[in-house]
Amino acid sequence: MTPTAASLVQSVDWLTIAPPTLTAVVALVVLVADLFVPAKHKRLLGWTAIAGLVASMALLVPLRAGDRSTFCLTPGAAESAGVAQDAAGLAGCSYTADHFTLVIQFLVLGGALLTALLSLPDTEEKLPAGEYWFLLLSSAAGAALLPASRDLATLVVALEVASLPAFALVGLRRGDRMSSEAALKFFLSSVTATAVTLLGAGFVYAATGTLHLTEIAQRLDDVPGQLQTLAEAGVVLTLVGFAFKTAAVPFHFWVPDTYVGAPLPVAGYLSVVGKAVGFTGLILVTVVAFPSYADVWGPALAVLAALTMTVGNVAALRQAPTRAWSAVRLLAWSSVAQAGYLLVPIAAAAYSSDDQIGATVAYALMYAVVNLGAFAVAALVARSHPENRIADYRGLYATRPLTALVMGFFLLNLAGLPPGIIGLFAKVTVFSAAVDAGLGWLAVVMGVNVVIGLFYYLRWTALLFRAPLGEPVRFRVPAPLTAAIALTAVAGVVLSGYPQIALRFAANSLF
Repeated sequence: MTPTAASLVQSVDWLTIAPPTLTAVVALVVLVADLFVPAKHKRLLGWTAIAGLVASMALLVPLRAGDRSTFCLTPGAAESAGVAQDAAGLAGCSYTADHFTLVIQFLVLGGALLTALLSLPDTEEKLPAGEYWFLLLSSAAGAALLPASRDLATLVVALEVASLPAFALVGLRRGDRMSSEAALKFFLSSVTATAVTLLGAGFVYAATGTLHLTEIAQRLDDVPGQLQTLAEAGVVLTLVGFAFKTAAVPFHFWVPDTYVGAPLPVAGYLSVVGKAVGFTGLILVTVVAFPSYADVWGPALAVLAALTMTVGNVAALRQAPTRAWSAVRLLAWSSVAQAGYLLVPIAAAAYSSDDQIGATVAYALMYAVVNLGAFAVAALVARSHPENRIADYRGLYATRPLTALVMGFFLLNLAGLPPGIIGLFAKVTVFSAAVDAGLGWLAVVMGVNVVIGLFYYLRWTALLFRAPLGEPVRFRVPAPLTAAIALTAVAGVVLSGYPQIALRFAANSLF
């Protein structure tokens, strides 16, 4: 076999790639089934999508050892391609199911599952069912593929598979001007980010001659002098592209309008799964591919973290309770602020060790549960108050006591206050990462921002228990929406009672 042909030989482990593959297959099944299922039975498409997501999560169990890789060059192919072999005799693996991959896949598939539960009532009443479930599952498949990607090509493809369906999901409410405008803003910002990321990846490939992340890390240490500037430009552009995806300031401008214009389940999905995708990609390119440039991306991410949490919290603080869609806007700006907290451990990894990445994973798990729960309650309130103002939550305890208590619990978790122990635990973990890395100034900025966040979270919480104005509106709550609220509430309570679960996840997620 010629060297060129040998370089194309790769091993394939189908069990390893099963979770994202099954999600993609179910997406195609739902799309085709939509052509034949009569309108009165469209609900079955949603339950099929939910069953597919549950099955995909179940397929993570056989991979729990975290020691599998696939799409690897064979030893002969690796030698001809100039790629070093690992201890197992394989090299240049493009897909790795390590503990980090499994934890993030559990997060994104779980987030997609909760989003699917939230979406069932909307697909029966407002949204085209077949298109919606196909787009949601396709995006979830890309999001599940991304944490396993170990070369730049697979990483960018996974990023786009996760992002492209999301554009359509945001604008799926036909005839809605706000939805179309939100989709356009999201599309333009994401396309810009993709273009910048591709340009950066191209520069890195030109300077190193490889796409595999571990090989890039080795070759960046020994880039010829005439290619040094090209390599540096590639690193910077790649980081800028992922900064767009994480909604870090100043690349955050699309977030508020996109969340307001999107269907509420989609906004919740973007705030959790979309954010997980961006941060996962950022972790892979910084910690795995660009460790030799830690003196560049470390300070840059620290500054971005400080700016992001400050701008997000200040903007959330300024939301008027009586403004239309102010509740969703506050959650959007809160999402930006939380992105700042998530950036802190990644920046800290440049100054100490990769162990800090566990703090980002622990915080992301907490944030995913409580933020999706908050969006679930927002979807419930929107059934009687379509403009979803913060003022519409006044007196919620008088009409729906359990819902008000659960919403208060979610908001206190986001604020980092008891009884939301997991929220407090997550913030302390991130704070410790900054201190341990010697980033005392960033820890101070974070402390100030936590205090700012306390004000608007507590203001909203207090409103839930005030006397209602006027006659309360009563309506039937769909069972899937109740299930989504209950699941997030139970998960939040369990994590608050046993925060070591999140700590164990974080410890197991290290590379």
